[in-house]
Amino acid sequence: MNIQYLKYVVEVDKMGSINKAAKNLYMGQPNLSAAIKELEKDLGISIFYRSKKGVFPTKEGRNF
Repeated sequence: MNIQYLKYVVEVDKMGSINKAAKNLYMGQPNLSAAIKELEKDLGISIFYRSKKGVFPTKEGRNF
């Protein structure tokens, strides 16, 4: 696990959007999305529920 990924999760949760978080983090949305998915895979949980209206933390994501 990369410690930077934790900062990514916090920013995505704060913004409620991967796209908005990527802009705040000065990175591309595909790279941020891939980093979040990699972290989820490493942890074996889904941190966010993705929808057309944004992202929302799952139960495991809130505990994380």
